[in-house]
Amino acid sequence: MADEEKEVEAAPEKKKSPIILVAVLVLVGLVLAAGISFFVTTKLMADTASDVSASKYHDPGVFHSLGDAKEGILVNVGGSKAGKFLKTHIILEMNPGKKDIVAEGKVNDVANTKILDTVLQILRSSKLEEFDAARQDDLKKKIKDKLNETLGEGSIYEVYITSFLLQ
Repeated sequence: MADEEKEVEAAPEKKKSPIILVAVLVLVGLVLAAGISFFVTTKLMADTASDVSASKYHDPGVFHSLGDAKEGILVNVGGSKAGKFLKTHIILEMNPGKKDIVAEGKVNDVANTKILDTVLQILRSSKLEEFDAARQDDLKKKIKDKLNETLGEGSIYEVYITSFLLQ
């Protein structure tokens, strides 16, 4: 009888061991998951966050109006057979830190010539469908990307179209 009581008492201890083992494994798993999450957020996500913040937030730029102050830009679009003209006023927000382009709050003559040439090429080579009001953001992005390619990356912050007349 004494032997039977010892076996009965030993049996509950064996049942507690798997429960403790499972609890320890769950606790280790949670700590491991927290460590991996911390690594992912600090190392991998930091690179993408810095790219977004660098392009979205910047110092106030220098605003530069293209073309004539009153008239803006007047250009034929859609090819020579289309007979369409575009009268638009475009303002560029430029990076003031680019000293070879912007000096004392004004765009130098060489950069201005490159800007006008690039914008006119884009407008002349665009098809009439690209001047649709729904695609205006695409046109602004195209101008910004091409100007940044011409002047150097980061030269143009934003492109604003303040008037747009196609006839």
